[in-house]
Amino acid sequence: MKALIETIVRPLVDHPEAIVITEEENEYKIRYHLTVHENDVGKVIGKNGRIAKAIRTVVYAAGSDVNKKIYLDIM
Repeated sequence: MKALIETIVRPLVDHPEAIVITEEENEYKIRYHLTVHENDVGKVIGKNGRIAKAIRTVVYAAGSDVNKKIYLDIM
């Protein structure tokens, strides 16, 4: 799942080397924390959060085979 998130985000940002994805997992949920360079935050979130919503939709759909709730936080 980390590779999927990175594949989606890498073309959007100007500083791809600053992408950091961490994962927290417990028995009920998986939470991914996406951190990008401070100048790229707006590009990842998009106007009115549209890009962030689209990224989350793809990640949630890809993780639908897992019986855990998946969250994606953009830092």
